Amino acid sequence: MNRTTPSLMQDRQIRKYYTFLLTFCFLLLITAALFCRQLTDSAKSMLLSHDEAVASSLIDQGVPENIIAKALTDDEAGQTQTGADLLEKLGIVPSLDTQFLPHLHSFRNHAWYSTLTALLPICLLLLGMSLLFLHKRDKLYRHASSIINNYIDGDYTHRLPQTDEGTIYQVFSSVDRLSTMLQAQNETEYRSKIFLRNTISDISHQLRTPLAALSMYQEIMENEPDHPAVIQKFTAKTELALNRMEQLIESMLKITRLDAGSIVFEKRICNLSELVSHAVNELTTRAASEYKEIKLEGSSEGTLPCDPSWTIEAIGNIVKNALDHTDANGTIHISWDTSPVTTRIMISDDGNGIAPEDIHHIFKRFYRSRKSSDTQGIGLGLSLAKSIVEGQGGSISVQSTPHVGTTFTILFTS
Repeated sequence: MNRTTPSLMQDRQIRKYYTFLLTFCFLLLITAALFCRQLTDSAKSMLLSHDEAVASSLIDQGVPENIIAKALTDDEAGQTQTGADLLEKLGIVPSLDTQFLPHLHSFRNHAWYSTLTALLPICLLLLGMSLLFLHKRDKLYRHASSIINNYIDGDYTHRLPQTDEGTIYQVFSSVDRLSTMLQAQNETEYRSKIFLRNTISDISHQLRTPLAALSMYQEIMENEPDHPAVIQKFTAKTELALNRMEQLIESMLKITRLDAGSIVFEKRICNLSELVSHAVNELTTRAASEYKEIKLEGSSEGTLPCDPSWTIEAIGNIVKNALDHTDANGTIHISWDTSPVTTRIMISDDGNGIAPEDIHHIFKRFYRSRKSSDTQGIGLGLSLAKSIVEGQGGSISVQSTPHVGTTFTILFTS
């Protein structure tokens, strides 16, 4: 994104300070002009007073007025004796201290007084305005430093001031964007830690039961070495417990990888009919052994851009859930349809349905209704299916009526 290069004059405080400096320089020039005029008038007054004193002294000595006038107005040196020689005889030389020249001494004192009177207020004004500007800047920097220290401590409740333009506010904006990135990173790390903790807690909790069962089965078989029927019975139970643990660990690893974003779905155009057929291929044997039927209905021409292996697993998990909650002689009906913008897959059963208090929790990990405690499954199939579908940009919803049946709808939009 292109940004306009920041300028010092965009900063309102600096702009005001520069305006003050320009006004100050203008006033200083006017003051200097008035001061020069005042010094000129003072010098003129001093020279007139000196000439008046000289003229009065010469008149008292009887010198003719025309000679006095010529002496006061003639600036050319004489041929026989210069004015400098006469002044030197009188002791009036350039090295003579000013205090021995009354008129000049008075002029100097007046000049110093006028200079201080004119320049002191101007200097105080410049100093005051500069201190005010620096005070505002210092206040701004202290405020920004306090907020940045809060960022360092993990407190992002306040933001740096960005109510104006200028270089410093551009810096504040960049720091704020950096703090937002750090906040998002911290929140992600925190969620990751919570997720890891919950995952470990879930796995340990779910493994505790089959591990305890395995320990009990092992103890029984050790105590009944002479009873083959007992050994055979608990060997079968041990196999079931091990299969349950394997299924649990495999499902948890898949969900963890999906939630962590470490799985990249490799999408390609898949035939919907073939996709669904592969999903239920391994479940038809189970359905037949449980006296249940799986029916497929949909166009053989429909396609879906998806990762086939993961999508097959998602559909299969939903069908397994339907088999778990459907009684003998029940039917699982799978249909699909497509439009220019959507692809829909519906999986329906005529089983026990889902209670209203449970329907909002069925996609949670390890969630099992009290009414389904005697059914198969470990409570991860629907959660895994939801993660797979949503990871590919789709959505999954459910509608159910107790004792009538349940319908899961998978929806993908183009």
